[in-house]
Amino acid sequence: MQDRSHINWKSKPLNYVMMSIMVFSWGYEYILAKNVLVIMHPLSLVFYKYGLAFLFMFLIKLFKDRRNPIKKKHIPMYFLCALFGEVLYFAGEYGAINYLPVSIVTILLTFVPVLSILIEWALYKRKPRIGVVFGALVCIVGVSFVVGPDIAEIVSGAGIGYILASMSVISWNVYNFITERLTKSYLTFDLTLIQLGASALVCMPYALTHIPPISAFDSTIIFSILYLATIASMLGFVIYLNSLNSIGVTPTTLFSNMLPITTTFFGYIFLGEMIEPMQIIGGIVVVASGSVVIYLKGKELGGNT
Repeated sequence: MQDRSHINWKSKPLNYVMMSIMVFSWGYEYILAKNVLVIMHPLSLVFYKYGLAFLFMFLIKLFKDRRNPIKKKHIPMYFLCALFGEVLYFAGEYGAINYLPVSIVTILLTFVPVLSILIEWALYKRKPRIGVVFGALVCIVGVSFVVGPDIAEIVSGAGIGYILASMSVISWNVYNFITERLTKSYLTFDLTLIQLGASALVCMPYALTHIPPISAFDSTIIFSILYLATIASMLGFVIYLNSLNSIGVTPTTLFSNMLPITTTFFGYIFLGEMIEPMQIIGGIVVVASGSVVIYLKGKELGGNT
């Protein structure tokens, strides 16, 4: 009897659809995160988000196999990844949305691949093509447009938001370069499980000493935390990795670069956030030039492999 429930998870059309859905899901994540941050610090949210995600993935691991994936020689690197990739990155990102519209934060975060290319050029002498350099420069101009309308407030709250967003961009790049060395030694599921656990451990001391009152955990907060842990983190990660294997690195990354569009949409619908015309222009420049940089970089590395 034929298995009618069989789904071809490598199907390119299916992965395009799933990545499109996840871009909206990740855009909605910022709205829920902003709601939760009303009652807790960004580090506490990172703990609840990744602690729950770790527990769910650990249960899956118990059913899948009970092999211990931890390698003692890599323990320092686990915590470096947790520090830069989860703790500092999300502390900066979630901290920034306390001071800036979520749409502005996601626009600034699209600068991540551009900074990565500049770091590779400076530290590893991996000279990019002229088109990549030009795209990176245009992206920097776009970021200046985004910051421009708030330039008079740089020394006030808005300035703190830009600093925190910049910390996220730098931290994520450090995380990527460290994780790149670990991916050759681990299954993706195992490495994710380890990093989630390490991240929760790093944030645990702070989170357990800054627990909000039980009365603050209403149905909206509980739903938001569960969504961040399961849909945005666990499911999003699985879909993202499956997409990498199916449609390639460049198309998948380009989907992620569309986050400012969905975040701006949800920020306007749910939070009533508005951004200045100059920031809209800057956002378009950042997303477009960042996408071109990713595309050209993908061609340098051999296309969509």
